[in-house]
Amino acid sequence: MFDKPTSTNERQGFYARIDQHDMTPLWEVLGSLVIPQPNSPCVAAQWHYDAIRDYLLEAGRLITAKEAERRVLILENPALRGQSAITHTMYCGLQVIMPGEVAPSHRHTQSALRFVIEGEGAYTAVNGERVTMRRGDFIITPSWTWHDHGNPGEEPVIWMDGLDIPLIRMLDASFAERLGEETQPVTQPEGDALTRYGNNMLPVDWEPTTKTSPVFHYPYDRSREALDKLARSGPLHPAHGVKMQFINPASGGSVIPTMGTFMQLLPKGFKGNGERVTDGTIYNVVEGRGRTTIGERTFDWGPRDIFVAPSWLPVSHEADDDAVLFSYSDRPVQKALGLWRSAPA
Repeated sequence: MFDKPTSTNERQGFYARIDQHDMTPLWEVLGSLVIPQPNSPCVAAQWHYDAIRDYLLEAGRLITAKEAERRVLILENPALRGQSAITHTMYCGLQVIMPGEVAPSHRHTQSALRFVIEGEGAYTAVNGERVTMRRGDFIITPSWTWHDHGNPGEEPVIWMDGLDIPLIRMLDASFAERLGEETQPVTQPEGDALTRYGNNMLPVDWEPTTKTSPVFHYPYDRSREALDKLARSGPLHPAHGVKMQFINPASGGSVIPTMGTFMQLLPKGFKGNGERVTDGTIYNVVEGRGRTTIGERTFDWGPRDIFVAPSWLPVSHEADDDAVLFSYSDRPVQKALGLWRSAPA
């Protein structure tokens, strides 16, 4: 887009002198800073759940949940190894909690989501309320809220963790605390938040204190029912079938200010058109089989597999049978800043 100026001995001497004062000329790097379209260093990648599940169970034998604080295996983008990042702004990991364990209570400024992949009977507690985790459920732990996990059941429970760790790190805004007790006091009955805020009504005297949703548990059976009804009643979107976003019922915005979360249904035989979006997106396959082409790579996927599509690469989905995908990205941040774009591929 911008032509780099010709190098001369006089100019190189000038650059050397200003370098001693921690300065550098913009015109020498402008072409790499202001580019005509996104060119993410992230790459498209996939993790087959069946290939990595045994590592999670092995981690469960090697270290306790209390020792680890959170027993998680991080999914790192192959182009960002060592950065604990799956995209420039998002983190992804798989957490396992074994029967009888408790992951101790803490809080941090990073916001988190949990998407349950395998097992039932564990719980997540957020600000005094526990919810039982079931496969396909979407649960959030808002920024700076006390949260702990426990498993009184008889089988391991595994979920995907999504956090805005890289974004908060970039902003130098990380704070964290331990509660000092393994579990927080339970002060609300299970389902209280969903009943109080998730039925198209709000308490008459309630005033929001954050931009995060007061509902922190979105059960899969409700999400799946909505997708199925919409697939039967209306035309499919040519690129993504039936795709819905989880919302904060108090504002209509995203459930987490920094992370957009979505669920989509691709009916059997669906072949989607390609689409480009500026938000790098992490997908988890809830059910069904199919394939997704990201740029020049095609990934075959099945239940519980995870894959990532970097910013602005063309993405198209195909479904061999009815398939449901959960996904998350930094879309709310981009929209708030007026940066988000999409286009047919």
